[in-house]
Amino acid sequence: MGLEAGRRVRLTGDLGIAEAVAAPGPGEPAAVVGFLSLGAGLEGTVERVDGELPESEAVREYQRRKALLDDYGHTMPEASRARLAAEVAELEPEWAAHRERGRRVTVRVRLDNGLVLDGAHQDILAAL
Repeated sequence: MGLEAGRRVRLTGDLGIAEAVAAPGPGEPAAVVGFLSLGAGLEGTVERVDGELPESEAVREYQRRKALLDDYGHTMPEASRARLAAEVAELEPEWAAHRERGRRVTVRVRLDNGLVLDGAHQDILAAL
């Protein structure tokens, strides 16, 4: 989904925010009396799209080394190619985890009830 500033969106599921705490009398400990959540279907307007979360250093290094191996591996001495292939294999789990997470975009949404949801993952919102 391509979210952009100014677009109307709807919360796709209930979103737990925090525990609700009662203000006790002086000298008494605070007590948890409930849980604050935003209900599915709540609508608002996207104020800002923060873009993709940055790749880790290991992911960038995997991409660099994999490209080197793919493009120039056939011209390398056997020992160098084997060492580079081992380095790529060592970084493979980080790359796989990155691909599994997919494209992660966060947004800031001003909800119609006045609350602001900042740093929210785009997958919890549906464009209207």
